[in-house]
Amino acid sequence: MGRALIIGAGGVANVAIRKCCQNSEVFEEIMIASRTKAKCDAIQGAMEGKTKTKIETAEIDADDVLRLTKLIQDYNPGVVLNLALPYQDLHIMDACLAAGVPYVDTANYEPEDTAHFEYSWQWAYNDRYREAGLTALLGSGFDPGVTSVFAAYALKHEFDEINYIDILDCNAGDHGYPFATNFNPEINIREVSAKGSFWEDGRWVETEPLEIKRVYNFPEIGQKDMYLLHHEEIESLALHMPGIKRIRFFMTFGESYLTHLRCLENVGMTSIKPILFEGKEIVPLQFLKAVLPDPASLGPRTKGKTNIGCIFRGKKDGKEKTYYLYNVCDHQECFKETGSQAVAYTTGVPAMIGASLILNGTWKLYGTHTIEEFDPDPFMEELNRFGLPWQESHAPELVD
Repeated sequence: MGRALIIGAGGVANVAIRKCCQNSEVFEEIMIASRTKAKCDAIQGAMEGKTKTKIETAEIDADDVLRLTKLIQDYNPGVVLNLALPYQDLHIMDACLAAGVPYVDTANYEPEDTAHFEYSWQWAYNDRYREAGLTALLGSGFDPGVTSVFAAYALKHEFDEINYIDILDCNAGDHGYPFATNFNPEINIREVSAKGSFWEDGRWVETEPLEIKRVYNFPEIGQKDMYLLHHEEIESLALHMPGIKRIRFFMTFGESYLTHLRCLENVGMTSIKPILFEGKEIVPLQFLKAVLPDPASLGPRTKGKTNIGCIFRGKKDGKEKTYYLYNVCDHQECFKETGSQAVAYTTGVPAMIGASLILNGTWKLYGTHTIEEFDPDPFMEELNRFGLPWQESHAPELVD
């Protein structure tokens, strides 16, 4: 029997759960667990009578490892899908290890008290997961996630070696607000305001925040400004792509977003250092998160498309080759299907796919592994099946 425990009840979890219910031959039973059980119950209620999947709900604080371990043991799932905050990754990994259940997430761990994220903390679990005969699948979202699967697919089918990868993330959606973030504001702003970096010739090259800008003509969207950021899949792809010379990650931002962000930074509202306010200690960024629109509320308002993909350059049969793999997703179509906009959709669908491939035994690699280490073909097939069809070009415009 295919049974999964899903931790989280936000926008991404809403999509992933609905997709699990579309894939009921794999997900025969699921439990939704979150700090706010009412959110879990709302998703359960929305799916009532629409799926063969049996849904249960539970209240859980994912930072309470002992209680979470007991919940996992009592429910006895074949996989735990972590759609909570990146700060909670290690606690959930601890609970999965103690309960003897495979683990899947969409983004790597970052400590709550510093704007820094890397795989080292989770890779440190490798021996323990391997010795326990368990799989920990890291980064089964879109970026990281699908972009890394694209790299594995390109290497398997199109190249003998890949030398250059440019990962391009374009969100051309318009939600009508002067300033809002399309996913968790705290995570989004920490990511954007941090220093950028890219991998070149075997080392990290660090840049100032948003220092490097390029303009790219995205298929089905048009020209957009994009900026170089640090992103976690660069770290793992640098290890697993033979012949790699450079990997960069770019994300698009509109001028209004950047103007508001600079203003908020200048007055200290993006800081993660606690301050005293009326005798109480608060974190400015967490306060800002509380006053910004909830990303889950953006679905009905957001129009436009996303385009996320990878441009590869390398060699095949001794000849230079270029290849572009990407997906285009429409915000309004995503909302019609799931009640969430495309940013949540493009993360929630691959989260379900990764969990399904662990649950049904298609992917089995003991230890902690990033997604490009698995066979990409079944994942690529499921993308087409569950709403994220991929497109390809053998003569794409390149990024200088």
